[in-house]
Amino acid sequence: MIGLAPGSDVLLGDRVVLVSRTPWTALGVARPVILRTLRPGAVISIGPDTGLSGATVCAATSVDIGARVLVGADVLISDTDFHPVDACPRRSAPESAAASARVSIGNDVFLGARAIVLKGVTIGEGTVVGAGSVVTSSLPDHVVAAGNPCRVLRPLRDTSPPTRADGHDA
Repeated sequence: MIGLAPGSDVLLGDRVVLVSRTPWTALGVARPVILRTLRPGAVISIGPDTGLSGATVCAATSVDIGARVLVGADVLISDTDFHPVDACPRRSAPESAAASARVSIGNDVFLGARAIVLKGVTIGEGTVVGAGSVVTSSLPDHVVAAGNPCRVLRPLRDTSPPTRADGHDA
């Protein structure tokens, strides 16, 4: 499902796969993929060869997902609090009164099932976020991170093929 606020955009790169049906993914999905912009000028951008399974992505400002990203079953990515934090007038205030900050997810990231990525977060290239994690602050490139709140557990091993002195694969 795609829901667009007037004057907003959802941009999908080549070969993006949106899995909204349980038979098409090992874990199944609790809901279809939801891509929703909330304010004029908001943008959701999803890079080429990226796949989302039952994920929800909401942007009041900007959510940028890189290339070759794997977004596991039922992940939630949002750049807004949806409501003001202060009690008065939380219930009656418009969504535009809520705080929002850009979310950026680098290339080759893997977000485990049911992870939550909150406003203002940048996830570095190649990083793996464990299932069920709540990402409240930015993560560097090439690490494994997990937990609530999410924290770095270890660096990823370099699995790139060795290269010769002339720059070619060994």
